[in-house]
Amino acid sequence: MTAEDRARVRRKVIAPDGRELALALPTGTRLWPGQVIHCEADRVYVIEASPELVTIIHPRDVHEAAAAGHLVGNMHRDIDLEGDGITVLYDEILEERLRRAGLTVERAERPFHGNAGGGHSH
Repeated sequence: MTAEDRARVRRKVIAPDGRELALALPTGTRLWPGQVIHCEADRVYVIEASPELVTIIHPRDVHEAAAAGHLVGNMHRDIDLEGDGITVLYDEILEERLRRAGLTVERAERPFHGNAGGGHSH
């Protein structure tokens, strides 16, 4: 599931084996990679993060890491610290701001383990 999919907790999903699962979790619930959503005698269904477009920030020192944190936090975006660098869901405006600040960034497609953006931006 993408980060956005993991926030949609009232819907039907099709598991990789074709089994249809109905999600009806409380409003505000977020599903996380590795979380078990259904168990049967012979099967366990676990949330997995799907690859999606991300920006990876590669700070060269603590000052660049702080600048990146400020820019990302100011736009209320979540981060993923798994792997190399600081990963955020791709956002054209955020990526441009990071580049203008002199930060080294790359675009990639890989699983994102944080939350999807809340839709709040500046």
